[in-house]
Amino acid sequence: MTTGKAALRAQALAARAAGGDAQALSRHLIAALAPHAGAALAGYWPMRDEADPRAAMAAHDGPVVLPVVTGRACPLVFRRWRNEALQPGPFGTAHPAESAEVLAPRVLIVPLAGFDMRGNRLGYGGGYYDRTLELLRNIGPVTAIGLAFACQRLDVIPIEPTDQPLDLIVTDHGALTPMR
Repeated sequence: MTTGKAALRAQALAARAAGGDAQALSRHLIAALAPHAGAALAGYWPMRDEADPRAAMAAHDGPVVLPVVTGRACPLVFRRWRNEALQPGPFGTAHPAESAEVLAPRVLIVPLAGFDMRGNRLGYGGGYYDRTLELLRNIGPVTAIGLAFACQRLDVIPIEPTDQPLDLIVTDHGALTPMR
């Protein structure tokens, strides 16, 4: 399965490089987050040509947290972000200072390389979001929103028992509810 996922990841990342309508993507994400006002929202700081959630994070009515990678094969920790300068992290990530409050988000904007219409997500191969979503879902209800350009859609992503599905996918073409 890993080899198949690697080929699909390369295909999706090549498509992502073409991009899409960033303004439409932000509009659709802001609309998708509106019902979650007040909830702790996990966003992310985009790397390379990832879909950018920052406008929606800024518009969110509630606390915003960013992920911190604490070690290989470990779930992510989320620290509150209030527009302060970020610190560099592993794998090119950026996160709030260690002194920032740790919060458990109820809504997560999840970065991805590719997605399919069943709500499967193809990440970057580290399993960080899968581990984190599993942990958070064991604590209580969580909404995982995949963020991508429509061109990142794949026909079928092979899944493994540890893969965590998305509850919603937001693209520059609109919000998609997965067909399970």
